[in-house]
Amino acid sequence: MDTAFDTAAVDDYVARLAKTLRGPRQAKRDLLAEARDGLFDAAEAYAADGLSPGEAQARAVADFGPVAEVAPEFQEELTAAQVRHTALLLFLGTPVLALMWTFLWQVFPAGPSYAMRPAWFDVVAKTVDVLQLLTGLAGGLALWRLRRTRRARRMARLLGFLVWWQLPMMAVLCTALTNTANVLTAFADYPPGMVATWLSLTFWGWKLWSAARCLTTTGTPQV
Repeated sequence: MDTAFDTAAVDDYVARLAKTLRGPRQAKRDLLAEARDGLFDAAEAYAADGLSPGEAQARAVADFGPVAEVAPEFQEELTAAQVRHTALLLFLGTPVLALMWTFLWQVFPAGPSYAMRPAWFDVVAKTVDVLQLLTGLAGGLALWRLRRTRRARRMARLLGFLVWWQLPMMAVLCTALTNTANVLTAFADYPPGMVATWLSLTFWGWKLWSAARCLTTTGTPQV
């Protein structure tokens, strides 16, 4: 079949399908490529049976199913892919960030005034550690769950809301810790501390973006 000339039916179908889907770019590209290849293979089979290229593609598209019926299954795959990306980010990245700050506080050359830190300082620091641990565990649990089911929409919502609920709280707690350390010591002028702060802010922004992507993949595809 001359696919270089007669591809209008397949191209139009794949383009309409693409407009309804949301998710990781590479995963979306791969799914659409598989759909296009499958449609062309089916059209070539019909053309070999004697149908014209246009009729063969129209028959292949009809067999594949309406976009309104196909899109939800494709979207489920993309939602699972986005959950996997976000869960890996939480499971691997959050513990690394926590270890970085734990090490930093161990080696930070605190002055004598640091011993006068308020009683709540250590409680808040432990709370931050626990929140990060729980976030990492949530990512690991989501990865484990994905191995047992492809229905990822609920997990996407849970991970998305978890991050958007947790990060503002972490921002308040960490700001309190950092500001207190700035008052009691020279933490603001401590280069490793500043690097760790900027790395943390970058990582938090990445988590927020990934969590937002999780939430946007849970909607019903609009055809």
